[in-house]
Amino acid sequence: MAKLEQQLHELFAPSIEALGFELLGIEFVRAGKNSTLRIYIESENGITVDDCAAVSHQVSGIMDVEDPISTEYFLEVSSPGADRPLFNLDHYKKAIDETITLRLVVPQDGRRKFKGKLCSVENDAITMEVDGKEYNLMISNIDKANIVPNF
Repeated sequence: MAKLEQQLHELFAPSIEALGFELLGIEFVRAGKNSTLRIYIESENGITVDDCAAVSHQVSGIMDVEDPISTEYFLEVSSPGADRPLFNLDHYKKAIDETITLRLVVPQDGRRKFKGKLCSVENDAITMEVDGKEYNLMISNIDKANIVPNF
């Protein structure tokens, strides 16, 4: 997790949990005046639009006081959806035997994008099977990862 996302996670988690939700992860997508702060939440009972609005209101208040992002941005709060993003070691462990896609920060074996079955998670690395070949990838080198929905 990037330094800003980690800082924001620590800032928001207690308030989001107090509302009865789990903070799954945070993405800050930089794009000048069109930057987006995306917050993913989850609950055993699912997530409604009202839940997202409540968390958005809470996070906006925190952002107004703490002001950790100096540029303009759009705030999005949502459930993880069918193509659930993977943010931490526990998320990867829950996704074993699922098909995932991921993009690396630094290329490995001449490629940055992978799509295949997540076979195992050990220490800080995952093993994926892609087109019949196994790849051992460090989680710290993963820029973005998502589960591929089975529709």
